[in-house]
Amino acid sequence: MSLFTYKQRNYINLVIIIALGCLIAYSLMGIFGSLLSTLVLYTILRPSYIYLTEVKKWNRRFTAILLLFISIIVLVLPFYALSSMVIEKITELKNDEIYFKNILYKLQHLLPVGGNAQQIIEDGLKNIGTWATGLFPSLISGVFNIVLGLLLMYFLLYFMLVEREAFENALVKYAPFREQNAYRFAEEMRNTTYANVVGQGFIAIVQGSLVSLAFYVLGYKDPLFWGVVTSFISLVPVLGPPVIFVPAALLQLADGNNFAGWAMIIFGFVVIINIDNVLRFMIAKKVGNIHPIITVIGVVIGIPLFGILGLVFGPLLLSYFFLLIKIYETSSMASERLERIKTIHEDEEL
Repeated sequence: MSLFTYKQRNYINLVIIIALGCLIAYSLMGIFGSLLSTLVLYTILRPSYIYLTEVKKWNRRFTAILLLFISIIVLVLPFYALSSMVIEKITELKNDEIYFKNILYKLQHLLPVGGNAQQIIEDGLKNIGTWATGLFPSLISGVFNIVLGLLLMYFLLYFMLVEREAFENALVKYAPFREQNAYRFAEEMRNTTYANVVGQGFIAIVQGSLVSLAFYVLGYKDPLFWGVVTSFISLVPVLGPPVIFVPAALLQLADGNNFAGWAMIIFGFVVIINIDNVLRFMIAKKVGNIHPIITVIGVVIGIPLFGILGLVFGPLLLSYFFLLIKIYETSSMASERLERIKTIHEDEEL
């Protein structure tokens, strides 16, 4: 005969479940980025998978493998190739003392820079290079972690797609809110993911491409490199493309290239900056928008956790957090209304 009552055994089981859940969550901290990447990719690939398997009647396993292969070609390989290029260029610039001395020499023609200020600027430029290099995943030093994270991500993603119905039914079943709120959360999460990942990513690519094109036409050095850097920086609304094209234009003016300098400034503020507003308005009408405050705070949170991927994952996590708060408030208000109706009904019966 058991020493515990039925209710006590349930409480003990609950405590054990919570303790084991906390231990598992702690153990998974190192691969949290891979798990979040899996969720984001699943949200993005899900409509294509449903269309190909349910409308076109393609084989489930073949479709899942095909979509995973396409995602590797379109997303993973270009990102790590560009990261490698950026790391190499930043390291080259950081170790080139003559390059920084030339920049300081040119700045002295535009701004009054003293001796101490000159040393501060020089140290600041080198520190920025070191910080920026650390953001990008190194294909040499971190190859094991990169491969392990990708294998785990695609392993999970394959089975999430192939067993889509079972996976989504389990999410609804174990969600900590009512079924209708679970579906509402899924829809809002999809819109948030598309607005942040696809929408912001598309805007960043367009702005980076425009900067690269302008640099190439106006004769600036390394247009492809600075276009890539602009794409990453464009994900941060407080900074954005002016961080790249304004200093570049000022250096051209310091060199006496007035046309190249002023043309870059005019094109940057008239076209590159405003294309952000146009595209953001169009995306907001389709799938929603992410408030700039959430983006900025999310970047601050995300970069220490995920490196350069924190530019995307940080705002995404913060958006999910506020979305859960909204669902909780809705559920609480609904429970209060039901409780009031129940109380009124009981009073009427009395």
